Amino acid sequence: MNIAALAPTAGLILASFLSAGAALAVAAWAEGRRARPDDAPEGHEDGAADNDVSFLFEGERLVDATPAARALLGPPADGESDLFRLLAALAPRFPDLESRLARQTESGSAEALSADGTEVLEISWHEDRLRLRLTDLETGKVEVGRQYLAALEAEAETLRSVANAAPFLVWRQDEGGTVTWANTAYLDLAAKLDPDAPEDAWPPPRLFDMPRLPGGEAQGQGRRATLMLPGETEPRWFECHSVPMEGGALFMAVAADRVVKAESSLRDFVQTLTKTFAQLQTGLAIFDRHRRLALFNPALIDLTGLRPDFLSARPTLHSFLDQLRERRVIPEPRDYKSWRQKIARLEAAAADGTYEETWALATGQTYRISGSPHPDGALALLIDDITSEISLTRRFRAELETGQAVIDSLEEAIAVFAPSGALTLCNAAYRDLWGEDPSTALGEIGIDEAAARWNARCLPTPVWSDLRDYIGRFGERSEWTAEVRMKNGRRIACRFAPIAGGATLAGFLPDPPLALPAPKDNRLAEATPA
Repeated sequence: MNIAALAPTAGLILASFLSAGAALAVAAWAEGRRARPDDAPEGHEDGAADNDVSFLFEGERLVDATPAARALLGPPADGESDLFRLLAALAPRFPDLESRLARQTESGSAEALSADGTEVLEISWHEDRLRLRLTDLETGKVEVGRQYLAALEAEAETLRSVANAAPFLVWRQDEGGTVTWANTAYLDLAAKLDPDAPEDAWPPPRLFDMPRLPGGEAQGQGRRATLMLPGETEPRWFECHSVPMEGGALFMAVAADRVVKAESSLRDFVQTLTKTFAQLQTGLAIFDRHRRLALFNPALIDLTGLRPDFLSARPTLHSFLDQLRERRVIPEPRDYKSWRQKIARLEAAAADGTYEETWALATGQTYRISGSPHPDGALALLIDDITSEISLTRRFRAELETGQAVIDSLEEAIAVFAPSGALTLCNAAYRDLWGEDPSTALGEIGIDEAAARWNARCLPTPVWSDLRDYIGRFGERSEWTAEVRMKNGRRIACRFAPIAGGATLAGFLPDPPLALPAPKDNRLAEATPA
């Protein structure tokens, strides 16, 4: 809720009250003036008596009227025709007058009776001229002062009803700080503050200690005020505004409890986010919809080396990236034009949540940059230092390559199976022996598929079935050996051994010496071809 926007409305209500009161006083003064014959107005409309209420219009423009008629018409208003103002003044007494005039198309005369039956309006048309004469049926003349006062009283009653129905507090104080007028909401709250006070006590107590706010509502000035009511544990918050007036000031107070709670929750949330961001090792830069830096954390300063005063000045995204380029935090482009194009692509990709890139810097560090869109068109850039990860990955890859080179140098064909039976490693001798290269599908080939290929190239033997059971066995396992013969007559010495992590090593040595070592597991003796 826009609290400040309610204050001018309340000011307008009370100002209308004061205007209506002043008009009542002027009308009463004018009524007294009319009662004195020596002060009667001069001039009249087309031979009519001075106290007659008679108008002559040409189109919608008033061309002549008696002094009494001009008093009933009131002062001119911007954007309103003379006929419109008269119809508005007569509408409460003659509701169908406007439609009746709109239907008239020919010259002539007519009469209209007021809604209460006390007045008659004589209407006559001649070409484009309209003559109206208002007469009281009892006295033969219309007392304009009474009609004007009745209209003002009706307006004052409407404004009073509006002010009392307002859901916020409105009151007026004189220069001494005494409350001289208050609406129903103010009086109800004052009654809650002092339940023992008489209902008709006047003036009501002053709820807020503010004789006048500096500058008034015209300059948007206001202040927060609290009020503790009996029986309540938390104070009530109000947003107070004032409008300077002659002899005092007009005040408005709107309940601000929800606004205060929302602001408190927002502050707590921002503090929590700030503490959380401060602990992150990832550099965070959030740009608003206008691509100006709105939020950053200390890690961003550590990773980029940018000055805190530069970041606090809320630079644009392009200025931010230009500074990174100057500090060599961004890979140096070949030319500035390509650099600008790259920045445009970065912004567009980050806004869609698809931007991610690795920057290898000249310092030897490696940064991973990712961009993600935020609500309301905001953009977040995340900077991670992945130098250690890249180094670890490279070292691990080098170790794998070294290990692969070692087993490739062995004459024994080696294959390693995971506890699930998947083939995870093999060497060059294995590929030469069995005539296949499973290295491109490691992890996809299982023991069943591998055993089927071995069996297709060898004479029938129970070794492959025993090996399948051996790989899937839980608990302690012992190394065992066997010998198989290929269909071309070539002998293969096999050994199977458990290794770390529950994996199994299968070794195949073609054309072994005739004297083989005794198997360690007598239950699994050397298989003899059928």
